[in-house]
Amino acid sequence: MTAGLKARTGTPGRRASLDARLAKALLAAVGSPPIGIALWSGESFAMQDTVTATLRIRDRATLLKLLLDPERNFGDAYMDGSVEVEGDLVQLMEAGFRARQRARLPAAAGRRLPRFLDRPRSNSLANSRQNIRHHYDLGNAFYRLWLDRELAYTCAYFPTPEATLEQAQVAKMDLVCRKLRLRAGETVVEAGCGWGAFALHAALRYGARVRAFNLSREQLAFAREGARALGAADRVEFIEDDYRNITGRCDAFVSIGMLEHVGRDNYRELGRVIDRCLQNAGRGLIHSIGQDSSRPLNAWIEARIFPGAYPPTLREMMEVLEPWRFSVLDVENLRPHYALTLEHWLRRFEDAAGQVRAMYDDAFVRAWRFYLSGSLAAFRTGELQLYQVLFNRIGGNDVAG
Repeated sequence: MTAGLKARTGTPGRRASLDARLAKALLAAVGSPPIGIALWSGESFAMQDTVTATLRIRDRATLLKLLLDPERNFGDAYMDGSVEVEGDLVQLMEAGFRARQRARLPAAAGRRLPRFLDRPRSNSLANSRQNIRHHYDLGNAFYRLWLDRELAYTCAYFPTPEATLEQAQVAKMDLVCRKLRLRAGETVVEAGCGWGAFALHAALRYGARVRAFNLSREQLAFAREGARALGAADRVEFIEDDYRNITGRCDAFVSIGMLEHVGRDNYRELGRVIDRCLQNAGRGLIHSIGQDSSRPLNAWIEARIFPGAYPPTLREMMEVLEPWRFSVLDVENLRPHYALTLEHWLRRFEDAAGQVRAMYDDAFVRAWRFYLSGSLAAFRTGELQLYQVLFNRIGGNDVAG
């Protein structure tokens, strides 16, 4: 590809078409990344001398949709095959993120529609159940194809880059338990327990008694079966209910990968629940995807993958804790570990793509490839973070070592 807008049609000096000029405007609006564009007409061009990958656009309607709302419509066009990527999809997305960062453009760069049209779905009691089931009740058989054996669907912790995904997920759960100084006989409340991996880990390896809350029936069925199989049903109770309904006292309050689904309007209510539950000498840990500056989640991901989701900034996470006078003891960013986790997930997903296609369809495969690839690119480039925030009651000095 050559730099600039000279169309490569085999006719020296031929003036670029209107379509090519519109495509140039699209690239310019998103920071002029090193990405080539190949149009249905045969024209191809790039804004830089070297390109990372090339977008092949099927028709003018697709080009116009990308111009109107590149953030939302790129994912849809990839899903239905209106856009094909020649080259590595992750590297293409990384190039796009880095170009936008260099140009200091907002997350929705190039968008020509008002942002309010993409307001995230609310996380009321009724909507939260629908939002969670949209994503997590796709079927345990689907997630078994590419997650680890325990179906841990949050950032792992890699003690070495060579660790397996299974080893890294166990290391993550150990890290959380160590930070909480979890001791045998203590009571734990887990808000948003996924398929139960952490609750069972805390009970079986640390001797805790755990009450774990979740709204996904598919996940809870798997978790309860796991508890029975491991002989832990008397130590772990899996409860189908919303975090807002949690009652009872505990020594440790844990939330791993749930805050993203709470919605900022409900942060004070989550803090109220923690305050209601946590003993005076209790400790808590929130593990959440986050970001450096406040902006909505990618519009396509919110619409197609994670309805109602929002990754907070560190400052916004304090809205959970500050009104109730909790003291922050430790903050750690595990962003590189999430990038490694996603590398494993994406590799396993691609290995199982044929099975996923047979379970659903090709559009589903392409959507999840797009989601996992974009997430990997976002963590590699710093578009997203992974925060662990450890806290306790004001005046407590039981700090993790």
